Amino acid sequence: MVKGGPAARRAYFDRVLGRLYPARTALPAEYGAAVAQRNAALRRVAIGASSRDAVSPWTEQAAVLGADLVAARGETIAALGPAFGERADELGLPEGTLRYEAVPPTSEALEERFDADLERGTTGLGPHLDDIEILAGDRDLRRFGSQGEQRMAVLSLILAEAALLTERGPAPPLLLLDDVLSELDEGRRQALARQLEGPGQTLITATGASALPVEPAQLVQVTPGAAR
Repeated sequence: MVKGGPAARRAYFDRVLGRLYPARTALPAEYGAAVAQRNAALRRVAIGASSRDAVSPWTEQAAVLGADLVAARGETIAALGPAFGERADELGLPEGTLRYEAVPPTSEALEERFDADLERGTTGLGPHLDDIEILAGDRDLRRFGSQGEQRMAVLSLILAEAALLTERGPAPPLLLLDDVLSELDEGRRQALARQLEGPGQTLITATGASALPVEPAQLVQVTPGAAR
């Protein structure tokens, strides 16, 4: 998610948006549907099967929903950013920040680029093309972060989201961490254990019980054909 393309980050933060603001869960999909309809209308115009006027309703819909999505993403990043920075710092990734700089689309801006969109058959403006930067200080971790730093960033994001969901209730989430301990040194394992204290249930998988930083409330050992 950190080192991949913008689409992976958009998808992740849109899922976080839905979990933090359940009433807006459908907003990314609704916006995506409006853009898809606009693209289809553009292609019909390009082959002479429709008129330019047929694109206008979808232009307006894409602009309205796109502006709503930019605002909702901005609120999500603002809510998640401080918690992400705190947990990243505790895990040895100082000055972790999230940055989302997007301009809400307008009908006028989309109309201005109509000819370019018509030529390409796709909408070239809007939050479906935006990116969210994950930073350590001034460094974009996608381009200038080590693999270890990128993994710490992902873990910090998950922990930050879990903390926010716990604060907002009504119940803390179930946190599933699959084989993250093998990527952490002893100091970071202890830092992770401190972050997992409090309400909520966490399930951690590891290759051996000795990797666990604290005594688990319940330990299940899996061997070929058995779990005990």
